[in-house]
Amino acid sequence: MLGGLSAVCFDFGPASPLRHLGTSPKLLVTGLLFAGTGSLIAISPLGRRSGAHLNPVVTLAFWTQHKVHLHDVAGYIVSQLAGAVLGTAVVALLWRSQATAIHIGATTPGHGIDDLAAVIVEAAMTAVLVLAILLLTSGSAARWTPLVLWPLIAFLVWQGAPYTGTSLNPARSLGPALLAPQLRPYWIYVIGPLAGGALAVAAFGLWPKRRVLTAKLFHDSAYPSTFASTMPVAQVSK
Repeated sequence: MLGGLSAVCFDFGPASPLRHLGTSPKLLVTGLLFAGTGSLIAISPLGRRSGAHLNPVVTLAFWTQHKVHLHDVAGYIVSQLAGAVLGTAVVALLWRSQATAIHIGATTPGHGIDDLAAVIVEAAMTAVLVLAILLLTSGSAARWTPLVLWPLIAFLVWQGAPYTGTSLNPARSLGPALLAPQLRPYWIYVIGPLAGGALAVAAFGLWPKRRVLTAKLFHDSAYPSTFASTMPVAQVSK
């Protein structure tokens, strides 16, 4: 949240050095920076240990594949939501007027987009994201997941932000919704991504022979894991 929302403030704040660029180039830059932050976290020591889900929908998708225990689902979701609020608060403190002018990067439907259309767009984009994660982590390309997600999410932000702000993640939208505040449309960014995640899981089921190998976005066998995995993991010392 700190890295991604800082990118939004830098690109779209009133004092932005990019303020004279058109909206489309700024969205592309924002998408690359926002998605790049997540990919870097995934390959960091923290991400290699936790799996770097960052998104309740991703955690729930792995749970449906029997890779995450229900207790861990609860812990991950609480942590994701709390981290999103904390990260947004730090952005508001650091960027001040720049952040306030753009509602701290709150996601809202674009001009002329009604709530139902926004839900459908968010569901479709999230379905693409989650299906890509499930397919990548179920094959030999599992270790390349962060690299593939970087351009994919950047593309979704670039093309989808004019319509919904491209959340894909209830946690990402929660912090700005609470602190901006912009709570009225927040339900869109809960229902849409959850529906998209469910659609992705259903689509993944069309490949009955594929099984998710790891619930980590970047699997490193040197790190222990609380997840069920068919890939090697370090043993936890007792």
